[in-house]
Order: sequence, then structure tokens, then C-alpha cells
Amino acid sequence: QVQLVESGGGLVQAGDSLRLSCAASGRTFNNYAMGWFRQAPGKEREFVARISAGGVLTYYAESVKGRFTISRDNAKNTVYLQMNSLKPEDTALYFCAADRDSRYGTIHRNDYEDWGQGTQVTVSS
Repeated sequence: QVQLVESGGGLVQAGDSLRLSCAASGRTFNNYAMGWFRQAPGKEREFVARISAGGVLTYYAESVKGRFTISRDNAKNTVYLQMNSLKPEDTALYFCAADRDSRYGTIHRNDYEDWGQGTQVTVSS
């Protein structure tokens, strides 16, 4: 099992930027894919971005493409989500997740075995 701890959320205005971090425990962080998901009140948890084990391959939801960037530092066991040009509709609880069965990851939340507790992002208009 992997322990994941997110940080970096906060209250910002539309157009601002935030960088989320997710620190993972364990020695095999560079062997599996990571993803970011988010959940707004009253809505299902949705895919935001994923990154392969080596950090080369990334994939984004259409709603964040061009504004968000996922990256990872395997030496620090950390994955990041840089969020630019934030919009009120980006307001949600953001989760990082580990897909320990895959080096490439998927967009399906059920494929991810380990989850953090989430960090709140609130964007005011």
C-alpha cells in the first residue's frame, strides 16, 4: 500500500495559479503511474490528469488541457499538478492516486488502488 499526502490547495481568484503536490511513501514510486482526480460538491469524482511511471507520458481531461500540467520528481517521491488560469468551475476537492498495476495509468478511478485525503481548491469569480 502507498500512503499519499496532498498539499497546496487554497482559495484563489479566477485567473490565478496554484501548484498541488502529492508526496508518496515507499521505495517503488518510479514503478507506477500517478493520477489527479477532483470532486465538486454533489458531483462524481472525475479524472483530471495522469502521468506515467517515468514521467514521459501525460494525459489530461479536455476541461483542463492547456491550463494544467502534471509532473513528477521520482527522486522526491512527489507528483505535482500546476494549475494556471483557474476558473470557478475548477473548484473541487483534489485527490492524487496511485495505479500500482500500471506504468502508464488510465482515466478510470477504479483502476487506482491508493488515494490521498484530498486538498481543497476554491476559485472565486
